[in-house]
Amino acid sequence: MTQPSADEGIADGRNTPLYDLHLQAGAQFTEFAGWRMPLRYPDGTLREHLHTRAHAGLFDVSHMGQVALRGARRAVALEALTPTDVIDLPAGRQRYALLTSHEGGIIDDIVIANLGEELVLVVNAARTATVLPHLIGEIGRACEIRRLDDLALLAVQGPAASAAVATLAAGLEQMPFQSVRTIDLDGAPCRISRSGYTGEDGYEIAVPAADARDLARRLLAQAGVRWVGLGARDSLRLEAGLCLYGNDIDEHTSVLAAGLDWTWSAVRRPGGARAGGFPGAEELADALEAGAAMRRVGLLPEGRAPLRENTGLLGEDGSIVGRITSGLFSPTLERPIAMGYLRADCVAAAAPLHAMLRGRAIAVGRAALPFVPHRYHRKSDKR
Repeated sequence: MTQPSADEGIADGRNTPLYDLHLQAGAQFTEFAGWRMPLRYPDGTLREHLHTRAHAGLFDVSHMGQVALRGARRAVALEALTPTDVIDLPAGRQRYALLTSHEGGIIDDIVIANLGEELVLVVNAARTATVLPHLIGEIGRACEIRRLDDLALLAVQGPAASAAVATLAAGLEQMPFQSVRTIDLDGAPCRISRSGYTGEDGYEIAVPAADARDLARRLLAQAGVRWVGLGARDSLRLEAGLCLYGNDIDEHTSVLAAGLDWTWSAVRRPGGARAGGFPGAEELADALEAGAAMRRVGLLPEGRAPLRENTGLLGEDGSIVGRITSGLFSPTLERPIAMGYLRADCVAAAAPLHAMLRGRAIAVGRAALPFVPHRYHRKSDKR
């Protein structure tokens, strides 16, 4: 077993319960949100990306925060912090949601799962230290809030994910998209959802840390399943048009500008049965009527060189009309892609855009999101 050189110089990061398995697989590591995480394996990011699209990638996402809310008023309390309908979320289902600031910005984008007796939130790793005190301070008197530090989190993503997970227990292949259930796997109580961050069909499995290695080995023993690192996770999510907190959204990003207003449930909107009552509700209502000044868009730079975050977008007269927030070379499309924000009056305009790259003007086209169509499993979803 050889220690990868990329691990050298990483500050005292926290290791996931699967760190030794990553070492054995030859992973190169990077520091992310205080964690020492696998960036890539010997096959490289490009092959890992394409393998996930064609077969199944296994991702260690144990750095994500997991928080449980219990108590009779847990749904009412949490709904006071988000535009999303939490009260009517059925047991056995989960929803993507936003925690909003009083200015209408985004404190974090999270997933809320209703397990019947409790709600479980999956929180971005880089935001856990902010979100947990926010929850405790705002709703800690209304419900019990417990951080689930004893759990690892694995994601199996790709067209072969269903067959691989079906070997763990009967019926898992029939789960609808965004459904969630608890299940005993060889004596380990697990939470499993049909969801993910790649645009592919897949599952996320929360498992006790002590049992995570055995579960990972079982999944890796299945046909078509390989380890995939954070590098390919980023390229997969950008092809799927999904936001990365800290790049594409943050506390200064309007929910409407980000194009995430679909998380603002009808029942919580002006005129709805439970309208408002969450941080930034009035600001968002005003913005809904006036329209967002900036809009998140897909972008297609010409040539072969990717345009990275914070690259300015220039209009026909050379003035700055937006900026890129995420950009890389797409392994699936074999060309550069990017997401960013454009001034609203430039989104649909035919006027050319360009960006400067090492002193050269690069033409930039507009593109619909996602760049690669989602392949979520929706056939059995009747609710």
